Amino acid sequence: MKALIVDDEPLARARIQRLLAGISQYTFIEQASNGQEALAQLKKQPPDIVFLDVDMPQMNGLAVAQQLNQLPVPPAVVFVTAHPEHALDALQLSAAGYLVKPVTESDLLKVTEQLGRITRAHIQKQKPQTLCYRIAGELKSIELDTVIYAAAEDKYTRIVFDNGNALIEQSLKQLEQLYPSYFLRIHRKTLVNKSRIATVKKCQDSSHKVTLIDCDEELEISRREFKTVKQALS
Repeated sequence: MKALIVDDEPLARARIQRLLAGISQYTFIEQASNGQEALAQLKKQPPDIVFLDVDMPQMNGLAVAQQLNQLPVPPAVVFVTAHPEHALDALQLSAAGYLVKPVTESDLLKVTEQLGRITRAHIQKQKPQTLCYRIAGELKSIELDTVIYAAAEDKYTRIVFDNGNALIEQSLKQLEQLYPSYFLRIHRKTLVNKSRIATVKKCQDSSHKVTLIDCDEELEISRREFKTVKQALS
């Protein structure tokens, strides 16, 4: 496997490189000190797996992972972080796993074993992207393709999907940033799944509403967002 280590701390990169060098599956190991450098290296020598630090200046690991997910054949991503609470963010970005600093040999071996003999051909057959959320402390996930829309509700966000709905802690802004290819903002309080838009209709009072596939509701498009919606659908 070809690996890329991305971390702004030289000692952290060196530690992971030293540990990977002792694992026979890794035949090629490169390093990058920031997100921009990592994206540039990916174009030259696409890796099978990226060990990605979460806390980096300018472009953090979550932002890098978002861009990786847009690639036709994205590499597997393993987040490396000093903060275990980032595990939920890792799952939302379809990460293959995460490691908590300081990385140990046993943890690295465990992640490698979980990945198995991963190749870029295998990655191409990855599972559908999912949205993770917690209900009463229990972690759940749904496929993003099944989400119809998301609406702000007090301090939470209600997501409406094919077989029900749920309140989640992520804000509309976070969903918009994490899944730009899925969601389109139609109102300051509403995002819709782009693939679910059926029609945009003009009402008698000159306002506009959107109708959605497999949804009986008609959702209001704000005047501020109407131009953006129109451009997105043209």
